[in-house]
Amino acid sequence: MMTQQPTNLIDTLLDFEVLPVDEITLDNTQIDAALEISERIRSEKKKWQTYLNALATFAFQQWLSKPVPLLSVNLEQSSLCQPQYANVVGAVCHLQVGEFKVCLIAIGTASDEVVEMPRAVIDLPEFTAHFYVVVEVIEEQEFARISSFLRYDELLEHQRENNLSPELDWTYSLPLDWFETNIDDLLLYLRCLEPKAIPLPTTSSLQASNSRIQAEVKRRLSQVSSQDVELWQVLTWEQGAVLLTTPDLLNWLYNLPKQHQTAPDKRQVLRESIVNVSLWLRDEMDEFAQGLSWVLLPSLAPQAVPLRSPAQEIEAIITQLGRTGHTQIPPAARAAYQDFQLASARVRLYAVTWSLPTENTLEWSLLLVLGAPAGYNLPHNTTMIISDDTQVLVERALDRNTSDTYIYACVTGTWDETFSVTISLSSGASLTLPPFAFRPE
Repeated sequence: MMTQQPTNLIDTLLDFEVLPVDEITLDNTQIDAALEISERIRSEKKKWQTYLNALATFAFQQWLSKPVPLLSVNLEQSSLCQPQYANVVGAVCHLQVGEFKVCLIAIGTASDEVVEMPRAVIDLPEFTAHFYVVVEVIEEQEFARISSFLRYDELLEHQRENNLSPELDWTYSLPLDWFETNIDDLLLYLRCLEPKAIPLPTTSSLQASNSRIQAEVKRRLSQVSSQDVELWQVLTWEQGAVLLTTPDLLNWLYNLPKQHQTAPDKRQVLRESIVNVSLWLRDEMDEFAQGLSWVLLPSLAPQAVPLRSPAQEIEAIITQLGRTGHTQIPPAARAAYQDFQLASARVRLYAVTWSLPTENTLEWSLLLVLGAPAGYNLPHNTTMIISDDTQVLVERALDRNTSDTYIYACVTGTWDETFSVTISLSSGASLTLPPFAFRPE
């Protein structure tokens, strides 16, 4: 399939017929153009999202052509027309409507309770927008709908009031009820409001000027295929922020030759992007684990700590497992935990590790306990899957018919083995964490 030049794509985006507002029909020309745009994306995991983003942009442009006077739209600087940005950010950012910045979030349906938004479009000044617009794209039936929107100042207010924190995969899960569903108000704002009424943060190039971080980002990304591994699994958020705010780095990543992304090098980078639990036994934690917000707990000896603190909670769980004979944990074991949000659920993952030196091999054990922070409940049918490099080892789910409040599993392997954990909700939302490894040297 021939790839059109960016100028031709912009012409395609701007050339729309006015159709009904509620259901915006997508014609074959728009669908073909969206396919062409998605083919320009290097990341295989971003191609489908870019396809939906393109259809959402077509629908939004078509919707804006309805009111009088017409609203001017500038798509040239949008991420849809700059594949180096669409390659790493799963939303349409840098879209200009009049004097306003707009960010489009394309979703399949609005039936979920939350809207997933890239962390970049909220936390990085270079990507923020006056309005965040949710566009439903029903691709199979070839139509779209402008669903809802959220002003930036209202987003910040909700974020402060609800202590909203980002998820591990560099996204935020925003409740749908934060969004305004009367989209006529959006038209009113775009036509009558002054941009200064919704102040945006000032763009800063301080992060991008850090040459040391830039060099580390290049080193890691030059050794791993961007089509196979998500950026958050390779980089810390600090490194990711530098990448996203440095155009030269984005261009470099987009144009990275495939021959530089060999399998041995990929494995090397993945080895460096592990949570090295052996350091916990020395009361240490590596920078990568710290960047993922893991918290090292005191030793597992009884502690004088407040009720329901993480240290006391994991101690009680370990004591209970020992009494039932399921898992015996030595006193020298060390534990850490991480709280994060998965879709609408708040979850807590404990990891406990210890060494098992034997006569002929060096082995280690990893106990994973999945629950919820104080004040929250782990949803029923939540599943935890532990895998090694080749297969699924354990799969556990929280049964609705039991009184259990957490699920756990323990695995053992040699020092050269790693274990990955995937957490899934019944809604279909899932997250695979960077692998755990035991690397004493």
